[in-house]
Amino acid sequence: MATHLRKIRGNPGKRGYNKLEPMPFGDLVDPPDWMTEKQRIGWNYAIENAPRGLLKKLDRSVLAAWVVAEDLHCQASQMVGKFGILTKTPNSGQPMQSPYLPVVNKQAQILLKAAEQLGFSPASRPRVQVAEERTVDEDDNWAEF
Repeated sequence: MATHLRKIRGNPGKRGYNKLEPMPFGDLVDPPDWMTEKQRIGWNYAIENAPRGLLKKLDRSVLAAWVVAEDLHCQASQMVGKFGILTKTPNSGQPMQSPYLPVVNKQAQILLKAAEQLGFSPASRPRVQVAEERTVDEDDNWAEF
């Protein structure tokens, strides 16, 4: 597990931290320009409700995958709700599974996997621990210790 995640989630194995591990910088804030308005709303919702300081710029693609999967899952779910889980084949009129149902299922898998990586699911949330922010006295040479 990455050192940063071990610090946030806790270190039950009490293994030492990798002091040379590169640390991502910059908090993640703005959604990518290519997102739809609905996806931007989902992005902002995630940013506002995630633990402060958890999401970094490097996490952009994982959060984008979560947002897009949530949007596509919602759209496909609405279509299943509108047309039902079964439809008729065009030629024979035989019942068949809605073409939207596999989209719902696939996007749910992507959504849950990204949520797990981001600490957004109820199962992954207990592993995340966010330390309280401390103010550091700039004149205190020992403050970081």
